[in-house]
Amino acid sequence: MTLALVAGDMVRRTMGQSAAALAGDAESIAVGMAPGGMQRKKMSSFGSANSYDDEGGSRGGGGRAEPPKAAAPVAQMGAPLEPEMEEDADVSADKDGAAAAPTRAWFPETFLFEPLVVTDANGQATVPVRVPDRLTQWRVLALAHSRSGAQAGAVTSFAGTLPTYVDPVLPPFLRAGDTVRLPVQVVNTTDKTVEAALKVDVKGAEVEAGARTVRVPARGSVVELVTVKAGSAGPVTVRASLGDTDAVVRDFDVWATGQPVVQTRGGSLAAPRTLSLTGPADAQAGSERLRLQVYPGALGVVRAELTAVERRPVDVAGDAYALLLAGQAPELLKALGETADPAALKALALVSTQRVLRAARAPTVDVATRLAEGALAHPDNPVLARLGERLVAQVAQAQRPDGTCQGGEGWTLQRLLVATADCARVVRAAQGTSEGKQRAAAFTVRASGVVERYLPQVKDGYTAAVLLAEGAAEGSVADTLRTRVREALKSGADGTAWLPVEPDTVRADGQQPSEAEATAMAVLALQGDAKAPLPDLGAWLLAHYTPGLGWGDGQANRVGLRAALALFKAPLPAQVRVTVARDGQVVTEGTYDTKALREVLALEAAAPGSAGTHAWTVRAEPAVPGLGFSLALSAAVPWKGEAKGGLQLAVTGPKEARVGQLTSVRVQVGAPSSLPLRFQQDLPAGVQVDPASLDALVSSGQVTGWDVQDGALSLSLAPREQGAPVQVEFRVLPTLAGTLQAGASRLDVPGRPDITASLPPSTWAVR
Repeated sequence: MTLALVAGDMVRRTMGQSAAALAGDAESIAVGMAPGGMQRKKMSSFGSANSYDDEGGSRGGGGRAEPPKAAAPVAQMGAPLEPEMEEDADVSADKDGAAAAPTRAWFPETFLFEPLVVTDANGQATVPVRVPDRLTQWRVLALAHSRSGAQAGAVTSFAGTLPTYVDPVLPPFLRAGDTVRLPVQVVNTTDKTVEAALKVDVKGAEVEAGARTVRVPARGSVVELVTVKAGSAGPVTVRASLGDTDAVVRDFDVWATGQPVVQTRGGSLAAPRTLSLTGPADAQAGSERLRLQVYPGALGVVRAELTAVERRPVDVAGDAYALLLAGQAPELLKALGETADPAALKALALVSTQRVLRAARAPTVDVATRLAEGALAHPDNPVLARLGERLVAQVAQAQRPDGTCQGGEGWTLQRLLVATADCARVVRAAQGTSEGKQRAAAFTVRASGVVERYLPQVKDGYTAAVLLAEGAAEGSVADTLRTRVREALKSGADGTAWLPVEPDTVRADGQQPSEAEATAMAVLALQGDAKAPLPDLGAWLLAHYTPGLGWGDGQANRVGLRAALALFKAPLPAQVRVTVARDGQVVTEGTYDTKALREVLALEAAAPGSAGTHAWTVRAEPAVPGLGFSLALSAAVPWKGEAKGGLQLAVTGPKEARVGQLTSVRVQVGAPSSLPLRFQQDLPAGVQVDPASLDALVSSGQVTGWDVQDGALSLSLAPREQGAPVQVEFRVLPTLAGTLQAGASRLDVPGRPDITASLPPSTWAVR
């Protein structure tokens, strides 16, 4: 039996739906939930903004579960846990000593997914669950099947409610300096009028007139307005209580209004790393924050690649890489302390085999070089094993008498050397027989002669790295090439290192390699070199890995994975304690467990007092070479209007706006002709854009596209003729009354940081 417990009532979570919230409406939605969706990684010591978050069960009392008639009991409430809040004693109890109401603080939309529940002989089973604190109508979907294949399903529901309850309507965010009137809804579901004490306490901001007595008619509701003043940036927690019948805790963030300034440093957790960061002297209060991202090592990369490789664009290099990964994954995972999924690997091998066989019908030497290793990685498959041997023989036969491999009209010496090194690697991959060993030895000797002969012409770091990584050089020649690779490395201000790619440098296929591929080649080339900054190269490589795309195409991913495995061979420990200290004083710390170590993790904490230059130390206990990190110190400084590259910007907001009424914002732009422009406006809290007005701008051709994310509106403006002014007007809908700070207005040309204009934040009055 598969059980999914699904719920709705999202209207009261955001100010975007405040009208429905104030009316007390609740809607029921049906959303499928993936296994584990309820599990949320949470470590309060890592700077969690919500001190009331719970990792598994409810920390509040919850609503009373009222199952409808004929509904079997499906849930059991656990004993509620009362959240803690740093406040005076009367926050958790009335001044006269009366007990406080149970506090509701856990509000998931969907809280249960049970993919397998085995019933008894009568077809019955009990699933104990803890009902969340959300007051809404819950829907239960049950799908069942028998061993004989019979199937059935049912949907039922139950209500989680209270006789009387309180519900503050909070915005997703406020900005520092905002003064707002927050609606607090009080609902009475009984047949008698209720008169009770309403109290609103706020942690992280100021509240005015937070205590009063309310009178709610039978089967009715009232809305009380409470004034909240947001001071500095940071988390805000609101606790609203209604006598001794109900209490609810919700939170949101206060954003800084200044211009963000971010400094980033990186490295490896192989040893304690001390970095120098200089915080701005004029940072706004509460805006200084620290963020540490820890990137997975070889195990995380292998797991991510196995998940994503089949969904990537189809090409010869990508198919060959997928086949190679499917063949090598069992041994790789075993060496890293993980168990392979045979079914998943079999499916990946089947798909990539079909693609490779199509590409190998009449392969060129270049294609044979790409496909051979992947085919040889499957010795138990006779078709692939024979294909791999045939492809290697073709590559070996392509070696010319002078020792080079491939080549053609228009080829540069640099490309010819890289292609020869590729061929040498492929031929050495088939040494399972005495014939294969002799063939590889003969090929490598002639290829090494080519490298030695043309060594003075190898000027760039990428070519030198390829010749070393693919085993085409040895002895003094290899020493010279290693020196050239080290000299070509670049170091960033964040402490990482990478190998840049010189102009006109290409791979064997004629494409220019990415810096990620070049850096991976440098890692492979400098293995065992005591002078090489391998941890810094590894940190850069991990930081530039994207689970969906990897490091680029199939060629780059093949090299990148080899480099990650070479750097981070040891299995990850069960737990790693990570500490971040400023001038020797710990700012934040936490423990990553085994499962967390396989993912990209972020640790955040407030960092007040970071102005000026400080020494920041990142330490892992035990030290883990297989993990890279990126440390970012961010702050917000006062905005200053600027205009560069001939851009001009003027924004006219509403003189006085009203809640629930559309109002207009006018944008005037001046810019050189033929430049595509992007306008961005950070909207005040509780202000929504009117999609119809933006769609009208697109239809008229004034705007080519628009997007709204995290309270910011972005407009794409098409290039215009010489001297043609640009003026666009769109409408917005305020849903929150008060004095609200709009963020900065910005105008720029994508990809051209030298052409930009900005305006400082403005203040809106909403009645």
